[in-house]
Parts: sequence; C-alpha cells; structure tokens
Amino acid sequence: MIDIHCHILHDIDDGPYNIEESIEMAKIAHLDGITSIVATPHIKDTLIPPEIIQDRIDKLQSRLYQENVPVRILKGADVNVGIPPAFLNDYTINGTKYILFEFPHTHMPANARDLIFKAIIRGLHPIITHPERNPSVIKNPNLIVDLADSNTFIQITAGSLIGDFGPYAKHCAIHLLRLGVVHFIASDAHSSTWRKPVLSDGVKVAEKIVGTDAVYRMVMTNPHFVINGSPLNVS
Repeated sequence: MIDIHCHILHDIDDGPYNIEESIEMAKIAHLDGITSIVATPHIKDTLIPPEIIQDRIDKLQSRLYQENVPVRILKGADVNVGIPPAFLNDYTINGTKYILFEFPHTHMPANARDLIFKAIIRGLHPIITHPERNPSVIKNPNLIVDLADSNTFIQITAGSLIGDFGPYAKHCAIHLLRLGVVHFIASDAHSSTWRKPVLSDGVKVAEKIVGTDAVYRMVMTNPHFVINGSPLNVS
C-alpha cells in the first residue's frame, strides 16, 4: 500500500518530535503493509521551505536504510487552500502535478470552488484531504461531491472509517464511499502512539462497503499513479 498523507517528518509541524519517533512510525507502517509514504507537513501560516522538507526526508530515509526498514519516503505537503497560489508548485507530491489541499477544520469556505480553480489553472490536480471530518461536509456532503471531477480528487482518512474521529465523521466517510467519490484512503498519521500510520483497519471497513477491487485502487493503484505523475482513471 501507498500512504499519500502522513505527517512523519520530525520537528517540522505537529507530527513526531524527533527522528526516533519518525522511525517508529515507519516501522508501524511497514508492518501494516505500507511500502511508500508521502511526507506531508502542514503548509499554512508558515511556508516551510521545500529544501527543509527534503532535508528531513533525506535524513529519515538514510536512517531507515541503516535500520533496514523498507519504506520509501516521498516529498509532499498538506497544503492549506489559502496559501498564495504562486507557491503551490513548491508543495506538490513527489514533484508531480498532484497536490494535497486542506480546508479549514471548522468549515468549508464559501469560495472553495474558486480556491480549487486557482490550482487547476496552474495545471495542478488538487486532492482534497479528509473532507469527512469537516463540519460543513458532515452536514451537507454535496458540498464536497460537487467539487469532485476529473481534475479534483477526494481522500478520506482510514481512521475515520473505524470511528477514530467520532460517529459523524465515520458516517460521512461511509456515505462518500457509497457515492463513489472517494479516490484515496490515507492515514493522516501524526504519531507512533495515538494517530498511527495504519491503513489496514480502515481498508477492511471500506471493503465491506465498496468491495476489494475499489479499495485496492484507493490504497494502491491510484496512489501509484499519483506519485508517478500519471493520469487517474476515475470513470
């Protein structure tokens, strides 16, 4: 499996404090069947220089190699939709045209479509992260359904499917799965203890809803296309 949304880099946002915990997260991911992780620090009020993100990745990857942990770490970011569009290309996934977009945790902005469009006209493919946890979407899932198209994709959190973010987020995640608008399941992990990089528990729930083939695409095929910059077939 490939986890396209994981806060595994140390001392850079609200993820692990030190590299030792980053290594523990990678070990947990490996045991769960994850082979590649996109490191996605928050990009919001502070625009972390891309070279610092890459430096953290290089250091972590070197340690994982030394400790024989077969997990590949790729560069990405969890980008707030409000950052200046001119900086978006600095924070794409593995240098591709795919980018993770995070809306405010409290609501869906009224100008959400315009914010997405500003990325699309720059040739980017936004992937909206964990909308099932957004109060506006929980209340009205059509807000996110209306944004999903051939250029804009949806990622839900594995933990939402097992109730880690409460019953409303769980019900919304399941509803979005049933509507067929979910393209990715990711961990959005932040820790080796409380929000772990585990996909398998959520995958088991999703399989019962949409079937094995569909879930395979969400955690393997589609993420593979993303990290390689290939077009997604969402028909």
